[in-house]
Amino acid sequence: MNHPAYANASLYVGDLHPDVTETQLFDIFKAAGPVASIRVCRDAVTRRSLGYAYVNYHNVEDAERALDLLNYKEIKGIPCRIMWSQRDPSLRRSNVGNIFIKNLHKSIDNKALYDTFSTFGNILSCKVAVDEHSVSKGYGFIHFDSQEAADKASAVVNGKLLNGKKCYVGPFVSRKERDIEEGSSSKWTNIYAKNFDKTWDDEKLKVVFSKYGSITSAVVMRDDKGESKGFGFINYENNDEAQKAIDDLNGNELDGKQMYVGRAQKKSEREKELKDMFNKIQQERMNKYQGVNLYVKNLDDTIDDERLRKEFSACGTITSAKVMTDEKKNSKGFGFVCFSTPEEATKAVTEFNGKLINNKPIYVALAQRKDQRRAALEAQHQQRANGIRLQQQAQAAGMAGSPLYGPVFYPPTRGGFMYPGMVPTRGGRFPAQARGMPPQGYMAPFMVPPQGQAPGGRGMPKGRGGMKGSRGGAVGPMQGYPMGIKYNPNVRNQQVPVVPQIAQENVANVQITDADRRQQIGETLYPLIGGVLRASNQEDLTGKVTGMFLEASDIPELLQLLESSEALTKKVQEALDVLAVHAEAKKDGQ
Repeated sequence: MNHPAYANASLYVGDLHPDVTETQLFDIFKAAGPVASIRVCRDAVTRRSLGYAYVNYHNVEDAERALDLLNYKEIKGIPCRIMWSQRDPSLRRSNVGNIFIKNLHKSIDNKALYDTFSTFGNILSCKVAVDEHSVSKGYGFIHFDSQEAADKASAVVNGKLLNGKKCYVGPFVSRKERDIEEGSSSKWTNIYAKNFDKTWDDEKLKVVFSKYGSITSAVVMRDDKGESKGFGFINYENNDEAQKAIDDLNGNELDGKQMYVGRAQKKSEREKELKDMFNKIQQERMNKYQGVNLYVKNLDDTIDDERLRKEFSACGTITSAKVMTDEKKNSKGFGFVCFSTPEEATKAVTEFNGKLINNKPIYVALAQRKDQRRAALEAQHQQRANGIRLQQQAQAAGMAGSPLYGPVFYPPTRGGFMYPGMVPTRGGRFPAQARGMPPQGYMAPFMVPPQGQAPGGRGMPKGRGGMKGSRGGAVGPMQGYPMGIKYNPNVRNQQVPVVPQIAQENVANVQITDADRRQQIGETLYPLIGGVLRASNQEDLTGKVTGMFLEASDIPELLQLLESSEALTKKVQEALDVLAVHAEAKKDGQ
């Protein structure tokens, strides 16, 4: 097959299983030639696969060979779909060479459709539409590299039998263009009729509607047993005839049944019409009850509609009062009271909010729609999250002289405290620096004794800054600690870091860059990765693997690795696979 003139050495690989990785694709596509790079496209937030990837070769011939050999090859049980990567989006959007085929047999898949139409020219893309269970929807799309090949395919295959079904092949029309065409009142000719007698067949339907014009098709819809569903479709040659049939037959009684006749609509059209109708009703209701409808909660179970109306009637004219109940007619503890004017509703909120009814203080406020409540709650949550983040940033800036070190951790172990990054490995051992002194250059935060503890502590001479050693000898202040820290050997975990006060107006200016956060996370990840690699005697790769993680992963994904040992182990194994492939490729290159 001659590759298109615009093709480069890059291939698009679609319909991939979500678990397919770059390493697995490399093992498959290297059979066609040396692979330059592979990238599985992922969601920016969740990092889940989007189901497609790009495979780049060093030359076009290898990419063409991969397209011929590997197209529709099963990867993890799902046939992949390969096409040339089109850098120019205008080519995809122009619809040049793009055709649509419908009424396909369910057994025809992507490969069968490709084999059928490849005789007419170079195919850029070929796809059969499927549902969530990978079952064909009966239609598909073929994109040729030239309009001549598309026209030839349409002329030859349109109206022919494929696996026993007569298919339709024609030019592809975008959804936007179809909506414009279908929205024109002068275009539609298909009508929908329902609620007629179930003894009617196609011929009877055609006889009833033929007096209004020339009918191109008339069909009664039937179930799996071949019995009529009581509705069908009639298509006329022009719009005037279809409109005349609707005007004359809609609402008429035939064979003892009142029939409905109207314009045939697609599901998307009906859904849009119903949505517009619902939005209109909702808007009218909102305007009607704006400022006069009250929400009342914390109601006693004994309060019913009448009692609710009676309690609030002192504030004005009530148009409705309703206590919400479950399916057993038991009160849900809340309800709604609607007044005739906003002034009356405001008065009721002022007088009844917090008032005791049956010894329970009720809550009264203006009723809000669900989307309004959700927006308000999201705004409150965001505000609270921003406050917590600023507080954490202020603590981080106040408790360490460098943004590389965050707050001190207090593990559930014996002893004092741990410095950031001193996380025990899987064997329960600490890194070398954690078993000794603080990291070089680390300035500990000021420590104070617990509340109620004397400055000197028991067993300590007052006024001295030294501590008594384990063998009774006095020792000076611990290296890296400020002078004046007092120690009480009888109190465990007594040293409490004190966050220096930061002026409120300066809190917003405290910032930690992404680079600092990455370095922070990296220092915690390093011993964890080392523990995983130690099991396979590859601990010397700890620094390289950690660097790969910090460079290729975003911060949320790195934090997830800190929380899940299973995810960390899996990610380390993927990194080892990539390093092994790289080493093999480098060896082959030599």
